[in-house]
Amino acid sequence: MARPALRVDAVLVQAVIAGALSFAHLHDLAAAAGQSGWKAWAYPVSVDLLLVAAWHRLRNGGSKSAAWCWFVIALIASLGANVATAGLLDLDDVPTWLRILVAGWPAVAFLGGTLLAHGSRTQAPEPSREPVPADNGDPEASDPAPELPPASVPVPAPAPVPPALVALARKVADEHRARTGTAIDTSTLRARLGVPLPLAEAITTHHLT
Repeated sequence: MARPALRVDAVLVQAVIAGALSFAHLHDLAAAAGQSGWKAWAYPVSVDLLLVAAWHRLRNGGSKSAAWCWFVIALIASLGANVATAGLLDLDDVPTWLRILVAGWPAVAFLGGTLLAHGSRTQAPEPSREPVPADNGDPEASDPAPELPPASVPVPAPAPVPPALVALARKVADEHRARTGTAIDTSTLRARLGVPLPLAEAITTHHLT
């Protein structure tokens, strides 16, 4: 199985070279300002870490103004060391103000790194927990059905009764009243006339009252 060919990233190589030179310049400036031994090596590390922390905050959200502020501070420290060690400053006779800046840098770097690493970050608002009505595809399904007024029940019209049958029914009813002293009921009228019950009820309701 053939191994993949190694690809060299020119930008990465350039970044490594620039970082190494800046690292060396910061070390030389710290050593010239009276920070000897391991302390001179710790200065470039603190500057680079502050740059990385600020860049990380810019990429991942949070307070952009604070991240840019500390990024610029670390960048000025790095560029200042590069310019100072390029022959513009006598490293054998470092001015007092520069010694003070170098001596105070650890506190500045500690403050910036702490604020960037543990500062407040913007959080997305939590979604609302209010219940959402179920959607079954019908936009009108969740609306209550309108109340309809009760429909009136139509009263059936009385069945047509032949006049001759009405006259016969009245005669039978009169005979029944004369004999019993009471009005004839529907069942008796039906039996006497020999008609269906609905017709007897129609005659009793509409023609004998």
